[in-house]
This record gives sequence, C-alpha cells and structure tokens, in this order.
Amino acid sequence: MTHTINHENYICLLDRDCIIPKIIESNEEYEQFLAVAEKLISKKQTRTLEETVLFRLLVKLIKDYEEETYSLEEWSQTAPHELLQHLMAARGMKQVDLVGIISPSKGLVSSIVNGKRSISKVQAKKLGEIFNISASAFI
Repeated sequence: MTHTINHENYICLLDRDCIIPKIIESNEEYEQFLAVAEKLISKKQTRTLEETVLFRLLVKLIKDYEEETYSLEEWSQTAPHELLQHLMAARGMKQVDLVGIISPSKGLVSSIVNGKRSISKVQAKKLGEIFNISASAFI
C-alpha cells in the first residue's frame, strides 16, 4: 500500500530546512544535504511520512555525489588508513565517532586511523557500511 504525502507539509519541510532537492553539484550543497539527512536519521522513530520521503531522496542524492566525487579508482594506490582519514574528513568525522563501531578502544581506533595498526576484515566491513564503499578498500 502506498501512502500519499501531504504536499503542503512537504513544502513546509523543505522551507524549514532551506533545502531544494536537486543533483548535488558542490561540496557546500553536499554538506547541507548531509546535515539535513543526519538530522532526519536521528528522528527515525518519530519521522513523519514527508520527512521519510525527503530522507530517502537525500540519501540517494548524497550517495550519487559520493560515488561520483570519491571514486575508489583514484584511491587504489592510497594506504587504507589514508583513505579512512580522507573519508572521515569529508564527513566531518572525528576518531571518537568510530569508537564503539570499529572498536570499543579509543587507543585502537587511534592506531587504526593513524596507520599504526592494520584494519581487520570485520573492521573493514563496518567501515564499508559507514562510508557506503567496498570493504576491500580498507584492506
């Protein structure tokens, strides 16, 4: 069964977040779309239908931009920890954001991000899910 969104509520949502859904053409637009998507993801249990529709659209637009902008072919000769550092910087992430995801230890996360420890297959899989890329990029 398909639910019908309320067009007026959807337009108010776009106006509230100062966003015009379109193909992302700059890093500034990317950051803006990412911020709105992150805000909407935190409302998972309480999102309205209109917010869910916008969230799904933003995720698609963000994914397309990331695939075009951060092509892995360019990074094939880059050390896994350097790729990780770049992806973290592009998303405004800090090492602490990975604590509890790839390891419960701040020290281990720091060692991985700084290239002092290699990334395990399990950690690579988790990083691949976070950054929406192949886990093999981190191995």
